[in-house]
Amino acid sequence: MIVSVILAHPRPGSFNHAIADTVVQVLTDHGYAVHFHDLYAERFDPVLQYDEIPRDAPLDPLIAQHCREIQEADGIIIVHPDWWGQPPAILKGWIDRVIRPGVAYRFCEGDDGEGVPVGLLKAQAALVFNTANTQKEREDEVFGDPLELLWGRCVFSFCGVPVFHRRMFTVVVTSTDAKRTAWLAEVDATARQYFPRLPE
Repeated sequence: MIVSVILAHPRPGSFNHAIADTVVQVLTDHGYAVHFHDLYAERFDPVLQYDEIPRDAPLDPLIAQHCREIQEADGIIIVHPDWWGQPPAILKGWIDRVIRPGVAYRFCEGDDGEGVPVGLLKAQAALVFNTANTQKEREDEVFGDPLELLWGRCVFSFCGVPVFHRRMFTVVVTSTDAKRTAWLAEVDATARQYFPRLPE
């Protein structure tokens, strides 16, 4: 079984990198094949050009690879910081270019795009781990936690992934080493829960 892990944080050695390293280690220990992409390290181009929008458009080989991998994935894990209630632009561009019609969803025959799509992803579970520097209470009361809506309803539900779990770790900027260690233990436990060890 295959799990795609997508990391979007520009600073090597960040807490986001530690989260990604933790989930990759759990997946590997549990017998999963892992498709891992550090979008910043790979200099992923997030700009969707007009010519790439049509369903049958020829794709850059790297984008075609990402599309194949997300189609093959039995699970998906996304790791990124909360910037202005959104993912970093590089990750939003990954959504634009990879979560595309014919790959992640389709519309029924005769539907020009105004109806409810049919999800095409075969992944049975998706996890999203976020970091932020806003207290959760303020995030919920003032901003309404837009990342929950983006990933839960607008991406994974839209694309047919039945199980979704998201965890926000905050406040990172003032967190202690002990707190970060505890958070990584939670990441480890969550990854083990949703992606249990495969039979040998």
